[in-house]
Amino acid sequence: MDPLESHLPSSARPQHAAGGWLEPAGLPPGLAGLGRTAVMGICNVTPDSFSDGGRYLSDADALEHATRMVELGADLIDVGGESTRPGADRVPLEVEMARVIPVIKGLVSQGTVVSVDTMRSEVASAAVAAGAAIINDVSGGSADPAMPAVMAELGQPVILTHSRGKPADMDRLDNYADVVAEVAAELERRVGAVVEAGVKPEAIVLDPGFGFAKASSNNWPLLAQLDRLAGLGFPLAIGVSRKRFLESVKGPSPHLQALGPAGRDAATAAVTAASSLVGVWCVRVHAVAGSAAAVRVAQEIRAARLAALARGAASPAEELPFLVQHEG
Repeated sequence: MDPLESHLPSSARPQHAAGGWLEPAGLPPGLAGLGRTAVMGICNVTPDSFSDGGRYLSDADALEHATRMVELGADLIDVGGESTRPGADRVPLEVEMARVIPVIKGLVSQGTVVSVDTMRSEVASAAVAAGAAIINDVSGGSADPAMPAVMAELGQPVILTHSRGKPADMDRLDNYADVVAEVAAELERRVGAVVEAGVKPEAIVLDPGFGFAKASSNNWPLLAQLDRLAGLGFPLAIGVSRKRFLESVKGPSPHLQALGPAGRDAATAAVTAASSLVGVWCVRVHAVAGSAAAVRVAQEIRAARLAALARGAASPAEELPFLVQHEG
């Protein structure tokens, strides 16, 4: 038995897939049943996010940026009003609310699918009332004691991210004996907490939390063993975009170095392609175009692989176990 096999009771694990593709229940039309990895464009309405803080602070700038991401291939937009980079401090509730709600309303009025990136139940409630379809909580529902019950009441799909501590102190909590097993176990505890509060298991997506209480060396094992995390039985979301651990692989070009975090976009797209091949439900990215192409490349490769398997022209590939498990 794989040590990451879910220890949750069967009633707390989802049993659903769209065309063999594991996804959360309750997605809106246009996002449900894509048959490939969804691309989530990041819209940070913040002054201090690590990559693009301060660039989209006004409602008009944020809406223009988000609309452009949709034009470039984003399937949904994740709107956040509070930086969760390592070392970041919390912002007042009213500030976060004022940043995200007008942008969400504007995007929804254009027909865009929106998720809200928040750790506060009040913001989640207001965002859903404004039309947000998904709640994305990087604390896994732990930062606000009221969040699990509010998630249950609202009934939207929810993304639970693995982290430890708060953004201000998370870097000091990067101590793992077995990062994959420990992240899985801690995510299961968060699933248990929100299911106990009434969240439906089939509405849950898990995010391993790349960069959250994880040094560079602890991110690569998680990427290498996504199929084991998928063994917990929930759709996966991946958020590696422009993060520090990609710095070592972005290439030596002085031009890339001068771009700062944006110089990691090609590496981000490479991770998108690799993640898509093992059946990840969603990738969260700053630069949409590269990842939008990557998920479609992966879709074609998966389709060709499955066709070969159906003809008996290929044997089940142990290197892509999640593909074989959830397709066909």
